[in-house]
Amino acid sequence: MTKSLRVAVAGSGYFSQFHYDAWRRIETATLIALASPDVESAAACAKTHAVPQVFPEVAEMLDRVAPDLLDIVTPPATHLPLVRAAAERGIAVVCQKPLAPTLAEAETLVQVAEEAGITLAVHENFRFMPWFRHAAELIRAGRLGKPHSIEFRLRPGDGQGPEAYLARQPYFQKMERFLIHETGIHFVDSFRALLGEVTAVSARLRKLNPAIAGEDAGTVIFEFDGGAMGLFDGNRLNDHAADDCRLTMGEMHLEGERGVLRLDGFARLWWKPHGQPEVPELYDWHDRGFAGDCVLALQQHVVDHLLRGTALVNSGRDYLTNLRIEEAIYESHETGQRIEL
Repeated sequence: MTKSLRVAVAGSGYFSQFHYDAWRRIETATLIALASPDVESAAACAKTHAVPQVFPEVAEMLDRVAPDLLDIVTPPATHLPLVRAAAERGIAVVCQKPLAPTLAEAETLVQVAEEAGITLAVHENFRFMPWFRHAAELIRAGRLGKPHSIEFRLRPGDGQGPEAYLARQPYFQKMERFLIHETGIHFVDSFRALLGEVTAVSARLRKLNPAIAGEDAGTVIFEFDGGAMGLFDGNRLNDHAADDCRLTMGEMHLEGERGVLRLDGFARLWWKPHGQPEVPELYDWHDRGFAGDCVLALQQHVVDHLLRGTALVNSGRDYLTNLRIEEAIYESHETGQRIEL
């Protein structure tokens, strides 16, 4: 492998802008091509991010430029055939979430990559947000003592009325599974990164906006190996105190035997030792790109794995655990029962 990873991207939709921007800023990666059937948006991406070659089809791009890594930033239904195309050519993949429309298709996708012997990383970027990374560091350092609960209140405030999501990601309106499949899955992964494996879930989901197909509100109770509990309380209609409600997407309380770590909507962390006043918890982060530059952090993590052999925390195989938890959440809602994993 060369010292600079040659990267090609599939996709030119709304969120791809954060991928292109991050690839341009990674010193050990070179952005060599993009493919998209949308000629207008592909041309705009290529111009904005100085991508030297543009193709209408991914297979043609892979054959012509032979990248080291394919970054897939396209709708979920396209992911399996694109991973197959990369696998047939021995090209590593980082693939956006949702990984596939169904768990069964995601399992097939992972199997395709593993049988071909290629690296498959999932672009699950929330655990790479700087506030979650710092929280994980504090847990490892013992600051909280033994963690016993986590709560996240998701309140992005972008889901009201008939025009909800149309300006940015209009396909959200037609997703039959929405809050958990598209958004809540981020917190399934982030909760696992902080508190370990999930052993059971209980969920109640609702649809508040009649303009959309899927659920947009709900609560999920998580039980973790080791005894900790978690609460995801989400709705996409209400907002929270923040200059940008999409920065943190909401607010968190992470509790342990020694105190409470709190995240607010301005990406500020606050530490309250037990029996003492709450004080600011200072940490380094940059308000650039998406949500504290978490896209850059994730992509650098994948590059480091491919070039230096560092451990990969977002492999396709591990991500299937998140999707099985997702299925358990929907089963809990449908049956009204607590589901063990």
